[in-house]
Amino acid sequence: MPLGTVIETDTMTDILTSGLPAPSCSLGVVIVNYQTFDLTMQCVASLLEHGIAAPQHIVVVDNDSPDGSGQRLNRSLPAGVVRVLSKVNGGFGAGVNLGVAALKTDLVLVLNPDTRFLRNNMDVVRRLFDQRPRLGVVGLKLINPDGSLQYSARRFYSLPDILARRTALGKLAPMQKLERSHLLTRKWHEEPFEADWVMGTGFVVRRTAFELVGRMDEGYFLYFEEVDLCARMWAYGWRVMAVPEVELVHDHQRASGAGILSRSGKTHLRSMARFFAKFGVPWLRRPSRTRMAAALVRWQHTVSSAHMTKPQHGG
Repeated sequence: MPLGTVIETDTMTDILTSGLPAPSCSLGVVIVNYQTFDLTMQCVASLLEHGIAAPQHIVVVDNDSPDGSGQRLNRSLPAGVVRVLSKVNGGFGAGVNLGVAALKTDLVLVLNPDTRFLRNNMDVVRRLFDQRPRLGVVGLKLINPDGSLQYSARRFYSLPDILARRTALGKLAPMQKLERSHLLTRKWHEEPFEADWVMGTGFVVRRTAFELVGRMDEGYFLYFEEVDLCARMWAYGWRVMAVPEVELVHDHQRASGAGILSRSGKTHLRSMARFFAKFGVPWLRRPSRTRMAAALVRWQHTVSSAHMTKPQHGG
């Protein structure tokens, strides 16, 4: 895809990491803006205030915002921060792909504009990538402004999981237990742990793995992009983890919960349908990573065959 470019630390963390060599992985940041000028400016300010990344390693992508916030950001962002002004709104995944392409760092932190750091202990994440060569994605601990947890690392969906999360059946005790299992609620009190997928609000990806699995799938406009990326990570032999030690404040506004017939609700359903077409419909039990990888191979073969049978024009 062509680019439209214009071109304080916790005491316990200090103790635990003292004497260790500095992590070798370099870190860049991508923020995708769509009509969120104030939030994007606050997010960038937080990154610079806490030294999360140097200005030249922060990329702000504007997805052709009709409110002119892309032009405002181009004028207002601090010196050195990279601006990428897309001429089309290809969706969240397309915006992330544009941002990653503008970076050369080993790792990329993908952030929603409505996030901010309270302190910098990202060396914990960088060391984790140093120590685990097959680690592809790490999710951060998302917290609400009041400090409560958002459970941003999860298991893959089954049909009962969807019913527990989206219908009145979720009020039943067995369904509540199922939902806690899906959300991995007990894992957040432990060390870094494996998860099937992590939320796209704040995650770090190894750029070599990102390229090898095919980047973000731009067939999604919004929702499920991160679930798809993590599923492909597992399918290609990379690992996905979450790190409870590194917190990111998220002023959460769940547009997909506005109602199934709302615009965002319909977008969510379309994205869900694409995901299940690629990786198999949800089973009564949660799908294994092996079965999902096999489903992905079949889907890729089908897409490839369909492309090859299309009539060729010209030439």
